[in-house]
Amino acid sequence: MENGGGYVPPAYIPLGQSDPDASTVPMVEEVPVQRAAAGGSAQWSSGICACCDDIPSCCIGLICPCYLFGKNAEFLGSGTLMGSCTTHFLLWSLVNAGCCLLTDGILLGLPGCLVACYACSYRKALRSKYGLEEAPCGDFVTHFFCHLCAVCQEYREIRERSADPSHDLSSTAVIAPPLQTMESPPKE
Repeated sequence: MENGGGYVPPAYIPLGQSDPDASTVPMVEEVPVQRAAAGGSAQWSSGICACCDDIPSCCIGLICPCYLFGKNAEFLGSGTLMGSCTTHFLLWSLVNAGCCLLTDGILLGLPGCLVACYACSYRKALRSKYGLEEAPCGDFVTHFFCHLCAVCQEYREIRERSADPSHDLSSTAVIAPPLQTMESPPKE
């Protein structure tokens, strides 16, 4: 068989006849990170407004953004799911509601500023891990004006670049084993 690509596979060596003194290459458990070329930045795998590309994360990000934020923080190693989720919930929901109710909506931008300050450090950590560009604008501005979209984009990016199945929102199908019965041996 002719190989048109120029690659010639190595010769087959049966297991019992391999060289015992040959060095082995250790397996690397970590998924290779896509780094940008020297002097450049890698592109995000999806845009900031591409929430409808992944409907489950979009719905969770809209209804309960603190959970999605906690999943992102846990993956980045910057916090635990419960700790980051709780902090996000306190900054986003309670402070937002308190400022809105106490000031008749005048200080509505204050909670957004607090959440943006908290969340932009996680976005920066994600960008530095994968060599991503600071797009569509700065991390703080992105979270201040498009916080929910930014959290969903970060989740999509982590899921795209990670081979970790625990960072998936899809539920696991649990199937019961087939019915088993015990039968007594035949009588003679």
